[in-house]
Amino acid sequence: MVAIIKTSASLRRPFHYNETKVEKGLAELLLAQNYPIKNADQTAELRLKYLLKLSELNSRTLVNAVHISLNFAPGEDFENKKLQEISREYMRGIGFENQPYLVYKHTDAGHPHLHIVTTNIELDGKRIPLHNIGKLKSEPTRKAIEKQFVLVPAESQKQGLFIAKPVSISTLEYGKSETKRAIGNVLQHVLKNYSYTSLPELNAVLKGYKIVADRGTEESRVFKNKGLLYRVLDDEGNKIGVPIKASSFHFRATLNGIESKFESNKVERKKHINSIRSAIDITVLKMSKGHLDEAIESLEKQGITTVKRENQDGRLYGVTFVDHRTKCVFNGSVLGKQYSAKGLMERFESDQNEAKITQALPAKTQRMPRDNEGVLPSTITDTERISDSPSRSSRSLLETVLTPEETYSHVPFELRKKKRKKRKKLKN
Repeated sequence: MVAIIKTSASLRRPFHYNETKVEKGLAELLLAQNYPIKNADQTAELRLKYLLKLSELNSRTLVNAVHISLNFAPGEDFENKKLQEISREYMRGIGFENQPYLVYKHTDAGHPHLHIVTTNIELDGKRIPLHNIGKLKSEPTRKAIEKQFVLVPAESQKQGLFIAKPVSISTLEYGKSETKRAIGNVLQHVLKNYSYTSLPELNAVLKGYKIVADRGTEESRVFKNKGLLYRVLDDEGNKIGVPIKASSFHFRATLNGIESKFESNKVERKKHINSIRSAIDITVLKMSKGHLDEAIESLEKQGITTVKRENQDGRLYGVTFVDHRTKCVFNGSVLGKQYSAKGLMERFESDQNEAKITQALPAKTQRMPRDNEGVLPSTITDTERISDSPSRSSRSLLETVLTPEETYSHVPFELRKKKRKKRKKLKN
């Protein structure tokens, strides 16, 4: 079982999110616990009002909404009674057993899961502390519940079990609500887990899920009001279907919400910059006789996808790397000049030219002495000449071959100095 706790300053958002699912038949209200009102499970308005009344007892606390999801492994499709017992045990373990809370069973995902909505404000107006609640209370409770109810442990579940899948174009057949749900599943995963520092970098990730965050043209009302729309893409990258407003999601998917993460993401991804540089360098080195597209294919097998940016003429002017191993996004120019589109193309062209010249040169070349030189002819190989060069690390093979070789006289410098004539002293 995987437990995820989210806190916010709005009780209405998580409440309406779950209630909307119930109205559409995608979820059911499983439990309305600790409500003093009879038949609270039958009246949505009363369920919300009681939570809001509690939150108003402490006006100093800004974060007063708690939204929890309990995710089970595929195949763990339990009866409602057992799910209610699991919910009660979990809420008792994290110290919310006396709080009013609502438990919803969702049926719109590939794995069974529950959503719990509650508040951390008690009847006397005191606040239940939420700092480190996941580490200090949720994790021990989760492990105890797994043993008690014989659940699949979170540690043994396959990695990526709860990672959102790309939006299928077929979902558009079901209309706007299905499209919104599919986009929302992807956005929740990407916005939370990936480190991006601009909207184009975010779109580099979303492109893999056939989604784009669109601001519209600069003359449009959406752009001027700093709005944001999410669109589904077809296989050719064209926008199709009905656009979904960012503000319509219950989580922060708006442009302001996205931009607020840029600075912290810059700091987070710094520790992974050397890792992706090394991966690119090694791949380019192995593919030196190949092409950029072959290197991109090789990087993808390592978990790094490359998004190419081309103009209308098909000319490459930029690349963005999405490292799914570290969940970091980098523009090539941020990694350094040699990782930009131009730099990568030059590296491949340079390697290919060097390979052609190496093949064209004979195995050994002779350097004959000039006239009147008192030295014997010496035979050296090309590799020896390059290895003797003091700038081996900074000069390429092409530069070494084409640069005229410096020559030196065999006569020592001291013997080539002209002697000064002594001036004779004049006699009086």
